[in-house]
Amino acid sequence: MTTKDNAVLLFRNTMRIEEGHLESFRDAVSRAVAFAERHGPQLMVHTFVDEERMLAHSFQLYQDSDAVRTHWKLADPYIREVMEHCRVEHFEVFGEPDAEVAAGLRAALGEHTQPVFAPRLAGFTRFAPPPEG
Repeated sequence: MTTKDNAVLLFRNTMRIEEGHLESFRDAVSRAVAFAERHGPQLMVHTFVDEERMLAHSFQLYQDSDAVRTHWKLADPYIREVMEHCRVEHFEVFGEPDAEVAAGLRAALGEHTQPVFAPRLAGFTRFAPPPEG
């Protein structure tokens, strides 16, 4: 395990999609993820929708707290657009962000919910090499 591995952060955001907003939510998330893929610092982003319960689960993997700060600066308009169609029900942080990022998460979630932090015990990250050609 390297020091870099110790800084890795995985966010799991569970969102309640507002009634009548499913398609608008899908469109906003698709735009946000496309932007993140082109410009964002995330190592991985995946969002899943449970239509029956009107819940969405977003997973984002960051190299470290600096990457989270970069994401916030770049993606703010996209985050706001997504949040027009949902509210955060639960937010989990796997890993240990620095104090500034932890405080930023608490402030952003505010009265809705507070993030739950789970420090890293052990693990590794393995990504497939990019396709040839």
